[in-house]
Amino acid sequence: MDRTQDVWPSHQAVAHLPGSLPMGGVVPMTPVHAFTHTPDALRWPVDAGLQAKRREIELGGLLAFVIDDLVTAAEADVIVQASERMGYRDEAPGIATPPGMRMNKSVHWMADEAMMQPLFARMAHLLPPTLAGASLLPDLSHRINMYRYDDQDVFNLHTDGSWPGYSLSEDRMQMLEWQPSIRSGLTMLLYLNGAAEGVQGGNTRLYKPDGSWVDVSPLKGSALFFRHGFGRDSVRHIGCQVSGAVSKYVARINVMYSD
Repeated sequence: MDRTQDVWPSHQAVAHLPGSLPMGGVVPMTPVHAFTHTPDALRWPVDAGLQAKRREIELGGLLAFVIDDLVTAAEADVIVQASERMGYRDEAPGIATPPGMRMNKSVHWMADEAMMQPLFARMAHLLPPTLAGASLLPDLSHRINMYRYDDQDVFNLHTDGSWPGYSLSEDRMQMLEWQPSIRSGLTMLLYLNGAAEGVQGGNTRLYKPDGSWVDVSPLKGSALFFRHGFGRDSVRHIGCQVSGAVSKYVARINVMYSD
């Protein structure tokens, strides 16, 4: 009996947005995906036997830190498998980047409470409870922006924008935007593989206000957090070039705050 369908159900587009291409131009109807029902592989326990730990990054007064031991190797692998099932493409939905900045592949998809709530619970005690006067929301945005860096791919110098929160409608047919008082305050870059898996390069380079930088190496199961938006406290950064046959996978997830 073929159990492939049990492991990965079919998926569908729950939104279509303009998608920017790496070297300029826009694809008008770029999909954001969701599974038709929650895959068992993406039903995570709160207690996965991990000991999440926070490491501060000295960035000249800017906020940045790493949380290690956040997801298991198996959980990282299933996120990669889910994203490959939905399919990477050159264009990124709802992302406006100038030519030559985002030189990688992208797929955006909507995860479920069954994965996102346990993930949040593992790290909630390590996150800033307030940010610029706003309070930490006890939920992550369910929209996951996935990036795959193949040989020679890079994400050149940029600052991440602040985003609304998103979740799936009850019938799983639409992506819903949360109320305007809820906005993202931190980028979470969840590393899904790294040097131990054969990735060459692919550091995230964080810039201090004086122009010097700190490199963070991708480590499977760890996540890098930093302030985003377009204010003075936001962190400019680069997704450094990857070389070789092993692609780097990273998931951008937004940490949400409410006024």
